[in-house]
Amino acid sequence: MPQSTEAPLPWPVRGVYAVTPEGLTGPDLAAAVANAVENGVAAVQYRDKSADPARRRRDAAALVAVCRPRRVPLIVNDDVELAAAAGADGVHLGRDDEALAAARARLGDAVTVGVSCYDDAGRARAAARGGADYVAFGSFFPSLTKPGAIRATTGLAAAVRPSVTVPIVAIGGITAENAPPLLAAGIDLVAIVNAIFGAPDIGRATRRLVGLFS
Repeated sequence: MPQSTEAPLPWPVRGVYAVTPEGLTGPDLAAAVANAVENGVAAVQYRDKSADPARRRRDAAALVAVCRPRRVPLIVNDDVELAAAAGADGVHLGRDDEALAAARARLGDAVTVGVSCYDDAGRARAAARGGADYVAFGSFFPSLTKPGAIRATTGLAAAVRPSVTVPIVAIGGITAENAPPLLAAGIDLVAIVNAIFGAPDIGRATRRLVGLFS
């Protein structure tokens, strides 16, 4: 699939940030993401840790094609070169990934660069000063995706909110039931894997989460 030549989409201010699960690929992945997008998610992250670069490139480009016409940014997890190759709207960087400045230099100023900050307020402030478009804290709750992840608290989110001007994302075991205290603490977006893509009805689950931001 050819790389998109359109300008990257801007990062949303608030909403649901859908993150794709491991093991969902090809047409099934594209259909699941299309369902989530059509039901109101604000952004999508393509996350696939497999060692099949050709498949990952096909899937990332396919998701750009799903999301771009609907004006929903598609972010690639961890892989700056894949984001560039697929014409994605940005990249999400973890602690062991490419440095923020290097990612920005490779992808340009118009793309979104997000940074995982775990439970580290200082890392979030430094990332925001360094040009990150959003910072992410978590895991806030036990997570099927990362069972051993560092845990963050709503108190941390509330404490860092006044000093971080970019949007703050919460991730980790978030559901429609446990998300409201995060929003009350100043979280701008909730990143969701299983509460969307593990639901029996993706559209219904997505609408319920999106409704929290109404």
